[in-house]
Amino acid sequence: MEIFIKKYKLGLIGIVLGGILGYAYYHFIGCNTGTCAITSKPINSSVYGMVMGYLILSTFEKTKENK
Repeated sequence: MEIFIKKYKLGLIGIVLGGILGYAYYHFIGCNTGTCAITSKPINSSVYGMVMGYLILSTFEKTKENK
């Protein structure tokens, strides 16, 4: 488990931060009418934030090249 956490540390941090920011976006900005696909429910905006956080921060992870 420790190896997995060390290998994907930035991606996991991105998931956590993205989830928090996604929920914060729902809470503070959100969608008043309920017709917005992403921000109409807190779970939708949190999952979207998690995916975006992972994609953004995982791009900075270093990969080992096999020679």
